Amino acid sequence: MSSAARTAPMTYRDALRMGIREALQGDERVFLMGEDVGPYGGAFGVSRGLLEEFGPERVRDTPLSEAAFVGAGIGAALGGMRPIVEVMTVNFSLLALDQIVNNAATIPHMSGGQFQIPVVIRMTTGAGRQLAAQHSHSLEGWYAHVPGLKVLAPATLDDARGMLGAALDDPNPVVIFEHGSLFNMPGELDEDGVVDIEHAAVRRAGSDVSLITYGASVWKAMEAAETLAQEGVDAEVIDLRVLRPFDEEAVLASVTRTNRAVVIDEMWKTGSFAAEVSARIMEGAFFELDAPVGRVCTAEVPIPYAQQMEAAALPSAARIVDAVHALGGGDG
Repeated sequence: MSSAARTAPMTYRDALRMGIREALQGDERVFLMGEDVGPYGGAFGVSRGLLEEFGPERVRDTPLSEAAFVGAGIGAALGGMRPIVEVMTVNFSLLALDQIVNNAATIPHMSGGQFQIPVVIRMTTGAGRQLAAQHSHSLEGWYAHVPGLKVLAPATLDDARGMLGAALDDPNPVVIFEHGSLFNMPGELDEDGVVDIEHAAVRRAGSDVSLITYGASVWKAMEAAETLAQEGVDAEVIDLRVLRPFDEEAVLASVTRTNRAVVIDEMWKTGSFAAEVSARIMEGAFFELDAPVGRVCTAEVPIPYAQQMEAAALPSAARIVDAVHALGGGDG
């Protein structure tokens, strides 16, 4: 925890808005664009009030065409601007995959570094809000697969505020995944707002098992760690924060301390980001392990609408605890 002074209580949504406001205030090249970011205040209320404060040149509503407005943001970045492109939810980003993967991620490399694309693409990810199968995807691992992109997943208010400014300072494209279930999460902020977008963070130190995750699942892992502590099992919680570049050193260091690992990921288990993390652990810390790496992922089904069925399909604190029990060992 930072030693900096803390701000008054606010929500994750407020922290995101503060990050955007500070970026707009600090650099005239920065502007926000996306569907309903203007008078409506954003699909999730993140940009509420920014149009009135900064005007329509800096806060721009776009047509309902992800390919068009993401492409426009990439073009603006090529022209020297610092666009923040908001895609309503991750499933809609599939309509702009060509722009993100074939253009933004490749042009700096294909030009031999002659062109930079300092665009930041923000999108809401994740399930748990009864938005059914077409609006509950967790596809951040797809983007983390692509060289040329930096992929961030803020789980805390400090990261929600601070990652944006650091991303805008990066000369290459950055994709930020904001989990929809976190928007109303309360908390406080460090006043300095400085955030590292290169490394994972230890959210809870422990000695018996490493719980490795990111985004909203960090808080499920923290809840699981408290339950395990009552059983005498000391769990360490690692918040990956940055999916690409992947902080392998931090993960391997944690596993070396605890000798057991469970990776939690809201993606489907097949081809999940958890599979990549598990493979890295097996490659880099195999002889440190006292048990196979465990994984807790979403059930292999389109996300149900019904609340109880949706909850059953997603990772939960109880499932994480069960996965730790399956590893054996510890003091519990």
